[in-house]
Amino acid sequence: MNKQNAKTAVVSAGELEEQKQYVSRVHSAISALYNGKPKACVITYGCQQNVADSEKIKGMLELMGYDFTDDRFEAKLIIFNTCAVREHAEDRVFGNVGALKNYKREHPDAVLALCGCMMQQQHIADKIKKSYPFVDLVFGTHVIHRLPELLYKTLTGKKRVFEIPDTDGIIAEGIPVKRDSDAKAWLPVMYGCNNFCSYCIVPYVRGRERSREKAEIIKEFKTLVSQGYKEITLLGQNVNSYGKDLTPCVSFAELLRELNALDGDFRIRFMTSHPKDCTKELIETMASCDKVAQHLHLPFQSGSNRVLGAMNRRYTREQYLELIHYARKLMGDELSVTSDVIVGFPGETYEEFKETLSLVEEVKATSLFTFIYSPRKGTPAAEMDDPVPASEKSKWFKKLTDLQERISAEQMALHKGKIYKCYVYGKGKLADNYVAARNDGNLIIEFEGDESLIGTFQNIKVIEPLTFVMRGEIVKEKQ
Repeated sequence: MNKQNAKTAVVSAGELEEQKQYVSRVHSAISALYNGKPKACVITYGCQQNVADSEKIKGMLELMGYDFTDDRFEAKLIIFNTCAVREHAEDRVFGNVGALKNYKREHPDAVLALCGCMMQQQHIADKIKKSYPFVDLVFGTHVIHRLPELLYKTLTGKKRVFEIPDTDGIIAEGIPVKRDSDAKAWLPVMYGCNNFCSYCIVPYVRGRERSREKAEIIKEFKTLVSQGYKEITLLGQNVNSYGKDLTPCVSFAELLRELNALDGDFRIRFMTSHPKDCTKELIETMASCDKVAQHLHLPFQSGSNRVLGAMNRRYTREQYLELIHYARKLMGDELSVTSDVIVGFPGETYEEFKETLSLVEEVKATSLFTFIYSPRKGTPAAEMDDPVPASEKSKWFKKLTDLQERISAEQMALHKGKIYKCYVYGKGKLADNYVAARNDGNLIIEFEGDESLIGTFQNIKVIEPLTFVMRGEIVKEKQ
């Protein structure tokens, strides 16, 4: 499967029109099956790309005649959109699906469906087929656009439906989207990954890198701005590889500059970046574009060059630090850096783990997403010797999180008394009468305010920095 796409398959207008016909057929089928409008419950695990996929699923379901509920026990259609990145996420899915066995027995007209990255793995699909006979529909990551057809077959046929094609992936434009938030929007610009890090299952379940045409992205972005979205996050498994497969090639930095030049009051974010593809041009673009957030999520995973080599990350500790230093040179203290770290990769020694701790000290990230290594069947790392016991890895993990908690608190303290233009995105957690906002560097500031402020930019002064959030107050003008 490790091969470069010669040409990305684009779903044709004829295929999309065929799915529209299935939308009408599903509408008729559910009208005959249920009294009143049936409810659907879509449960999402994993990354922002999965969230964006679920928004497309809900967009199609809405056209087919479904209402929505967060209570799976009142739904006639339950869809689990699954994640395969870590074992814990898979275990949660199996547990939650198993808990619906009695509900399906009592409500045989309800449809239970599984999709997403877990389902793109054949051994998982086989397990569902054998051990979970009450699951009606299973489909992979490359056929989301065919949900109307697959659901129609499920509703009207007598057999379970499994659709998991093994392809390099497709691009399907024009799928309706029902967004979860009125305040912020996800906008996928590319799909898939060509990196094949030795621990990661994503290239096997998401396919090869494939970029959307720049014109399609700009069109969707303009629509989001016209709908009032002020914080738009560009998504890709490796977002700064965007455009390499297009003819002519388009760099991600070029895309950012064109979006930044559009009219409107908005902020652009993006994730996730890979250090080997993070160019100085991208960093310079971040520094020069006033609407591009000065937040760089750049996973380093390990501070040991030997471990990075075993991970097939294709950069060194020194190259990573060069990028961070260059970004801080151009953006200064306004830049917020976040990263991902894996603890206990197969064969990692304690001395190599200490190299990760020293890198964490040097990078001084605002926050880290930290994980203990989780073996993924089908990846090279899953076959590597792993002599360090889980109990020892847990001790290492505690040292890492304790260190980062101290660094995060120190980084937050630097912001006391400063005033930031912040986007208010939802309710706060510090108190019932607080709302939550993010500044340009993706730092959360909560302050006393009415929920009518959600969806607006406000100038907020930091009053009290905490470890992972700051308490602030609204000010009339940025000083």
